Amino acid sequence: MVSTPLRWAIAALFFLSGFAALVYQVLWVRELGLLFGSTAQAAALAIAVFFAGLAVGGWFWGRMAPRVRSALAAFGALEVAVALTALGHFFLTDLYHSLYPALYALAGDHPVADQALKAGLAAVILFPPAFLMGGTLPMMGQFMVRVVGRLSTTGTALYALNTFGSAVGALAAGFALPMLLGFHGAYLLAIGIDLTVGIIAIVLARRILARAGESAPSSTPSPSPASAAASVARWPSLPPRMVGVIAFASGLATLGVEVLWTRLFAQVLQNSVYTYAIVLVSFLVALSLGSLMANALARIQRLPPHGVLGVLLLLSAVVIAASPWAFHAATDGLNYVGAGAGWREYLAAVSATAIAVMVLPGILLGAVLPYLLRAVEASRPEPGRIIGQLVAANTSGAIVGSLAAGFVLLPWVGVTGSLLVFAAVYPALVVWLIWRSSAPAPWRLAGATPLAAVCLALLVWHPQGLSVSRLDPTAGESLLDVREGSHATATVVQWGDHRVLRVNNYYTLGGTTSLESERNRTLIPMMTHPDPRHVFYLGMGTGITAGTSLMFPVERVDVCEILPEVVELASIHFAPWNNGLFQDERVTVRAQDGHHCLRHASHRYDLIISDLFTPWKAGTGNLYTREHYQVARERLADGGLFVQWLPLYQLTERELGSIGRTMQEVFPQVVAWRGDMFPTGSILALVGTEADVTLDPDVLVRHGRALAGNPDLPAPLLQAVSLRFYAGNVGLSEVFDDYPVNTRNRPVVEYGAPRSQRRVHTGEARWVIGAELGSLYEALSRQVPPHRDPYLSRLQQREQGYVHAGRHYYHYRVLGRHGHEELAGRHLDAFLRLTPFEAAPSPTPEETGSRWEE
Repeated sequence: MVSTPLRWAIAALFFLSGFAALVYQVLWVRELGLLFGSTAQAAALAIAVFFAGLAVGGWFWGRMAPRVRSALAAFGALEVAVALTALGHFFLTDLYHSLYPALYALAGDHPVADQALKAGLAAVILFPPAFLMGGTLPMMGQFMVRVVGRLSTTGTALYALNTFGSAVGALAAGFALPMLLGFHGAYLLAIGIDLTVGIIAIVLARRILARAGESAPSSTPSPSPASAAASVARWPSLPPRMVGVIAFASGLATLGVEVLWTRLFAQVLQNSVYTYAIVLVSFLVALSLGSLMANALARIQRLPPHGVLGVLLLLSAVVIAASPWAFHAATDGLNYVGAGAGWREYLAAVSATAIAVMVLPGILLGAVLPYLLRAVEASRPEPGRIIGQLVAANTSGAIVGSLAAGFVLLPWVGVTGSLLVFAAVYPALVVWLIWRSSAPAPWRLAGATPLAAVCLALLVWHPQGLSVSRLDPTAGESLLDVREGSHATATVVQWGDHRVLRVNNYYTLGGTTSLESERNRTLIPMMTHPDPRHVFYLGMGTGITAGTSLMFPVERVDVCEILPEVVELASIHFAPWNNGLFQDERVTVRAQDGHHCLRHASHRYDLIISDLFTPWKAGTGNLYTREHYQVARERLADGGLFVQWLPLYQLTERELGSIGRTMQEVFPQVVAWRGDMFPTGSILALVGTEADVTLDPDVLVRHGRALAGNPDLPAPLLQAVSLRFYAGNVGLSEVFDDYPVNTRNRPVVEYGAPRSQRRVHTGEARWVIGAELGSLYEALSRQVPPHRDPYLSRLQQREQGYVHAGRHYYHYRVLGRHGHEELAGRHLDAFLRLTPFEAAPSPTPEETGSRWEE
């Protein structure tokens, strides 16, 4: 027998094994998203390959477990092997960057070939360590189940312990490790944990063997005591085939439901790395508690396992079917969770909602698989073998369930309909259990018929009354169209005479309410380039911005939008405003990750225009990293411009400074252009160029006359119209010098922006708008005035005055908004004195389209 202190030591090792496994998984999914594109397909591919490795490993090592001399030593060897194969990650990713461009060129635009290439590379990186991880639970089960009759109690306890370790690992990987150690450091920590766990396990196994003597087979469970044998024999075991099917179906439904719950939470949360971590951790904790519930049920020997399993399955169906209504009730009809709360209060609100919605259903779902050990216990199976078989079946089902939920059911019947489909899986299993029982045929028919009817009702029921998107009827909002797709839930909302495009309820991608601002994102940079022929757009939204490029004599326009649902809705509902974007032969629109498109593009571009991206949203922080900007610089043609548009109404000084500092690390010259003159909802472009690029005022005149179709327009007027938007030379100033560089290894924007957003809502920080933005403009003008700005070296004194005039006009708008009429008037006088305008330009309606926490 194993002593109690030793059991606790081994339990700690198994907990750490689960911890490291989830750290790996979180980092692997992120890394493959960066390699293959942060699309739903890429994430699903990574999960599928990882789970396939676990499934095959569980089956293989489960068969090997009864044959090894010491299952504990084998567990330790597997942990060491996981660490060693995980180390290959660094080599393989470098090899990928060297080989993939050539392989990608061979695959071309053939989706099947491209997916096959990605699957092969993912398998090389993920499958070996996942295959080894799949053997850890069977080996530990083979060692710890010292008595045959204790398979269910010991096995469920192990499952709970490992799953709880995974939850803690997911929490650490989501909240602490990346910023404390960087992603590389976090990965090395997981490797170090596995090495330590493996070495300690091997050392302990050798001591146990030495104490027991050479003749004692440490991996073989002892016979059951009389009491345990009696209780095991009291109830017959389920047939192996039935157990495998139930384990498969349980994995299918559990992971499918987890995918759908994640989509539901995406409608009401910040959708940062932190909120995704909370949802994942809550789900894993629920599964761990479910294993403890199965452990408690397994100890009640008087209960028939078949009956308990049937009740668990039916209760699981009830809670899954009820979860859409429970979610709407918990969020008050898709209301934003934690509106106006500070950081800690917000995390508490998100956690409370996740617990309310997920924990009870998750406990029931999580109890099914481990309780199957009780249902097979009477047949006295070898612990490692049966655990491995259950893991293999369950994980295989998880692959099918997650793929079916994301790519089949969601686009077909939506979130609610998909949850009802998965709810129907459980009564179908109970029908099968009843039909395969030894009860008389009339009794089986009487029990199975109503459950079959329930199953059919869940499959065909299309409930009404649950909204897909939260609307504001008092503002005249109505739902025009919706797509519940594999990537997101996208809607087109009618708002009076306008329409806007929203994603996941609270992310507005633009619309007809901000036409001038959207068009300026193309007009301002393209007006400054002498001959913009080839243009790349990273992000599309409504297509209004990209469509504006067709007003110029372009030859090629490539647009990459990560959300296919957005591409579809933009082509249908915004055609009158996107200037024939989807019909023009010069345009190629791809529903792909923009960074991935840009990295593997075969062309060089005169302009690369990166759209507005919400900085706190998980994944978008990668579009502000040094590595991304390095790719962009490599894809620019001679004299090309990389244009990073920034939503200043979603950035604090820290995030703006970090993005600016990061661009300065990559581009020899970085200048800033205003996208509008709004006093609060402003956008700003940071434009990266080579050092010798300068602004030609004659180009502004030529483009302006061509766009207006009037060759007689006065040059000063056209120059003033454009130059008033110039904000200053960022690269030569010191305004961003003290901020951290944002990298993939240390993503300070992605991890800092969510906290900053909550600080703004409690008044502890401010967005860079209004007076704060005015101070930035003053600092830029003071440190690098127009007459000393090399980018403006071709401008004459009068034209430099147009730059000063733009700054005065911005102050006029801000001061006027706050009621400082006298000061505002002085700035307006300065603006009119410096420009050919006879009166102030009419202010455009200030509309950012942001619906955050209204």
